[in-house]
Amino acid sequence: MEWTLEVITVPVTDVDRAREFYVDRCGFRADVDVSPFEGARFVQLTPPGSRCSIVLEAGLPDSPGQPRMAPGSLQGLQLCVTDIDEARDELSARGVEVGPVQHVGPSGWEDGKGKETWNSFLFFKDPDGNGWVVQEAPVPLAER
Repeated sequence: MEWTLEVITVPVTDVDRAREFYVDRCGFRADVDVSPFEGARFVQLTPPGSRCSIVLEAGLPDSPGQPRMAPGSLQGLQLCVTDIDEARDELSARGVEVGPVQHVGPSGWEDGKGKETWNSFLFFKDPDGNGWVVQEAPVPLAER
């Protein structure tokens, strides 16, 4: 049996603002935008080429035994791309405030691409402060 990670809930204060950020600025695809009952909303968005989506929600009850995360508390969600410079340029051109490309070196985080495979990253936050990491991968996921 496969156990596939397919959806991650991202805690936000304003679903419309977050939807606009992820679709218009980050290029995610809007898959689902429904209101299962009055006052509730469920929005599922998928990054280009990803097998895992994110969900933005409002007005839904907490899951049993799992209280909601505070908006902005989700940190370290990671996306992989095959060209970190192109990804940074695209996000920046779409209006995302994105940091410089960095790598891990002997003194910690250092500016520029790493020489080793898998050691080039950039970081950005959504309007609520949820933190994202973009990592350069040597080949697309389908080829790994």
